[in-house]
Amino acid sequence: MGYLAALVLGIVQGATEFLPVSSSAHLILARLFFGFDADQLGMAFDVACHVGTLVAVVAYFRAELFAMAKAAPAALARDARGPARMLQLVAVGTVPVVIVGVLFAGRIEDSLRTPWVAVVTLASVGILFLVVERLGPRTADEGSVTFAQSLAIGAAQAAALVPGVSRSGATIATGMATGLKRDAAARFSFVLGVPAILAAAAHEGLHLLRAGVTGDQAVMFGIGMAASAVVGYGVIRLFLKYLAGHTLAVFAWYRIALAAVTAIWLVSGRG
Repeated sequence: MGYLAALVLGIVQGATEFLPVSSSAHLILARLFFGFDADQLGMAFDVACHVGTLVAVVAYFRAELFAMAKAAPAALARDARGPARMLQLVAVGTVPVVIVGVLFAGRIEDSLRTPWVAVVTLASVGILFLVVERLGPRTADEGSVTFAQSLAIGAAQAAALVPGVSRSGATIATGMATGLKRDAAARFSFVLGVPAILAAAAHEGLHLLRAGVTGDQAVMFGIGMAASAVVGYGVIRLFLKYLAGHTLAVFAWYRIALAAVTAIWLVSGRG
């Protein structure tokens, strides 16, 4: 059952990391609904699956990320343009998640990774999507992002450390609220997430090295990582095409419905 659970959770991670439905909430709820061993496939496994989605986003945006890496020296200039400017924006947008992660990551992991927290955040952010969709026109692309917008989107990314909020959902909604087109907000969100996912993986990786990993665990981590990478890459392609002509409403109602079903499940005593 362990390998099958790893495959299922890897697919769940890959499918939900880039959709605005919260991968962390879905991993928690998948364990709840299917009865998977949370100790065997816990936070370290989640981070391994995040590494898989990191591989997916790096592969998809490889040209943009390579251009940003080449432009790193030019990013020190005040009048930076193009990839150098984007690198500056990503640096600014990463500051909030670094601060929140350093100060509160342990508390969030210990006390907020629960089904009831996921219920509340799934529903509340779903309602936020419906509100954002009713705001004024959104015509800007990611090339027009300002430092203030980047900081706001970065703050939303930091808030997504709470399970159920959804990193992509919070950042896309914030980008839209500041005037970005849906697909432009998504592209900036995905690139902005690279340093945060990399830092989380490195942090958890140090714990794993100290604690040691059995051969069985290594296989399960590899299965989850590979599944999340393959599925995540496909989801990025499809989701960006979808956002070019559709709203977030379907994801909002999905979140609200999932929160309702989970709450009923928990109240009934099955959880």
